[in-house]
Amino acid sequence: MAGTAAAEQLAKLGDTTFPRLLARHAAERPDAPAMREKDLGIWQAMSWAELKAEVELVAAGLAAAGFERGMKLALIGENRPRLYIGMIAAQVLGGVPVPLYQDAVAQEMVYVFRDAGITFAIVEDQEQVDKLLELRADYPALGRIYYDDPRGLRNYDEPVLSSYDSLLEAGRAQLGADPGLFEREVEAGKPSDPAAIFYTSGTTGNPKGVVHGHDNLISVSVAASRLEKLGPDDSVLAYLPMAWLGQNIFSYTQWLVNGFTVNCPESDETVASDMREIGPTYYFAPPRVLEALLTQVTIRMEDAAPIKQKMFRYFLDVARRVGERLLDRDASVGFIDRLLYRIGDLTVYGPLRNALGMSRLRIAYTAGEAIGPDLFVFFRSIGINLKQLYGSTETAVFVCIQPDGQVRADTVGIPIDGVEVAVSDSGELLIRSPGLLREYHNNPEATAEVKDAEGWYHTGDAGYFDTDGQLKIIDRAKDVGKLADGSMFAPKYIENKLKFFPYIKEAVALGDGTDRVMAMLNIDYEACGNYAERRNIPYAGYVDLAGRPEIGKLMQECVEKVNADLAADPIMSASQVHRFLVLHKELDADDGELTRTRKVRRRFIGEKYGALVKALYDGSEHCYIETQVRFEDGRTGSVSADLRIIDTRVFPPAAAQKAA
Repeated sequence: MAGTAAAEQLAKLGDTTFPRLLARHAAERPDAPAMREKDLGIWQAMSWAELKAEVELVAAGLAAAGFERGMKLALIGENRPRLYIGMIAAQVLGGVPVPLYQDAVAQEMVYVFRDAGITFAIVEDQEQVDKLLELRADYPALGRIYYDDPRGLRNYDEPVLSSYDSLLEAGRAQLGADPGLFEREVEAGKPSDPAAIFYTSGTTGNPKGVVHGHDNLISVSVAASRLEKLGPDDSVLAYLPMAWLGQNIFSYTQWLVNGFTVNCPESDETVASDMREIGPTYYFAPPRVLEALLTQVTIRMEDAAPIKQKMFRYFLDVARRVGERLLDRDASVGFIDRLLYRIGDLTVYGPLRNALGMSRLRIAYTAGEAIGPDLFVFFRSIGINLKQLYGSTETAVFVCIQPDGQVRADTVGIPIDGVEVAVSDSGELLIRSPGLLREYHNNPEATAEVKDAEGWYHTGDAGYFDTDGQLKIIDRAKDVGKLADGSMFAPKYIENKLKFFPYIKEAVALGDGTDRVMAMLNIDYEACGNYAERRNIPYAGYVDLAGRPEIGKLMQECVEKVNADLAADPIMSASQVHRFLVLHKELDADDGELTRTRKVRRRFIGEKYGALVKALYDGSEHCYIETQVRFEDGRTGSVSADLRIIDTRVFPPAAAQKAA
């Protein structure tokens, strides 16, 4: 369907539900591919008609097992068609799906199960089954667990446990006795019904269950789809956690709104190769994914022959100079620059986009947290239409989007149709939107804190509109602080600049209320390992590599480049990093240091590593630390090291240009 026709079709949607959208696609395009899944190296396609037929069976099977309107269904696992089918099936019956993070341990899941009142679950495999069986000791209300992958489960004898295939068989029997069940239940559903509960990452406390209705999610997705001219010919790769609303918006809500194809990779390890095979046209990646991709590019170029390295650097300079302007169709780019860029596209940018699986991309979004401007410009300069958007779980993602031709690294765009954004006297962003959450589940106090009587949602983000009407985000309002001299301290801004370097995987900036900024860094093990191997630097594992003096020197060079850059910014020049250390372990969600969406829990880290913070500020040259860690199988252990604290060069603002 052409873009104009797709936009007209979207405008006709009106109030609807996800099951009705499924039925519409199955009726209008029964043989078109709805989903693909890679299994044993082969892509298996499911048409819209096949998808609807299986949803009917699962819905009927759940009904036969006692699943009723208002009940909650947990979905846990990697992106798999059967989990998406379970999500629609629950909505068919008026139930509420609750996706959970597949890497969460059982103890974390208990809180969500209790808070949501979950009684049914569909999970991917034995790993998730084991967690839920462990969880039932503390939450016996979980009465039904269905599993997709039977490997390892043959000898399990649990009355609450059944296979997905048995659910299909029960559905066939139920439909034989009640053939009109699906149509009757779909017709009973209302757009205002709860469609799903998505739990926040819990950066500062227990996660909160964000309740969205069908109309919440669909309305803003229609507006965004109309803006970007999305349609059934588009294709996406579903590779991020289903529990994150961002993934659900792109591979569930917009999928059912537009009728495009969702592709599920074989595993986390095959995402890169699967993306090259599929070549999606529509793509979403949080900054951490783009940082990892850039790291891979950097490693490959460092291993390339000198002539290739020289060619790459030359044409990358050309791309940085004119790539974005050409992407924005700037007519002022001269003939010579256009010719050079064309040569670069044939020799460098095109092959690079192909290696990244981005050759067919029309639109790529990044969101979830602020992206470093250098990282953003890199992807746009090589011809990838990467844009920033602004939103959150509570706003159904879409608040602001950068229109084509108005894309800048320091803004997140303009409000989409139907969305209002205001700035309070304190600088906090306020939002009114049809996509706003209904409520926080079982938490009226928290709901009242963020939604006022006039319908404004208080985001907690600090920002403002520039002279072009585009929104600029400074940081989380609670995270923006001041140094002792009154200068602004925006830790996320500093951390993003540090993470642009391929050798730095994570950074934590410290300084609120103090006279100087300090930092804790995580090395990127692969990039730093490659750096060490090419220089014959021996190391034995992560702790040893992170403590090598050569790696400390490399980190120092990166930090001082950031300092030179900060010195050129009159607002941020006081936020240069004076001292830093390289942590002996990776920050990990299992250890409470990151959220499940890999956002830094800065306050928790400051408390957990209080001895390191003290050493950074008291002038110590070393600090011994022993830290407890949790392994994937639930066991705990400890890792220790004597960390070296490194002083860095800082630059006066006037010297910044010369230093850089």
